[in-house]
Amino acid sequence: MRMLQKVLDLVRLDFAPYHRQPSNGRVVLATVLSIVGSLLADALLVVIAQALWPSTKGYDHFQFADYSKLTIIGAIIACAAWPVTTRITSQPRWMFFRMAVLVTLVLWLPDVYILIQGQPAKAVGTLFVMHVAIALVTYSALVYLAPVRVLRRPSHRAPQRVGR
Repeated sequence: MRMLQKVLDLVRLDFAPYHRQPSNGRVVLATVLSIVGSLLADALLVVIAQALWPSTKGYDHFQFADYSKLTIIGAIIACAAWPVTTRITSQPRWMFFRMAVLVTLVLWLPDVYILIQGQPAKAVGTLFVMHVAIALVTYSALVYLAPVRVLRRPSHRAPQRVGR
């Protein structure tokens, strides 16, 4: 039991948030902006990659229909994870950042596989960067547009004024 508590402490999973949850409207706004921002970042990275390396033009994974589905699904999953994270820890930004890094590393595994299978390194390298861009856009949208809200101190616990 003590070992479990050490693990929970290490990942800051305390089930004791001392903050109010982000509003549903803010989470929806952050989700929409996350999807749009991630798709724009992806499209920009594809344009840049094709300009830098003309041999990547026509690369299958650079087709909007190919990357947009996965980007949208990933952004929606991340945006659904944010309200859950804010409920299970008193330090949601700390935990969510680390989760974003871990998930990005896991999502690189298929890219590593296609690289090993002989896909063009410059194109696959761009896919790696696209994953990072999606993570940065989504993390930023959520923590800044749908932040947790500080609980106000109850009035009966407010500090007493000292008289003169």
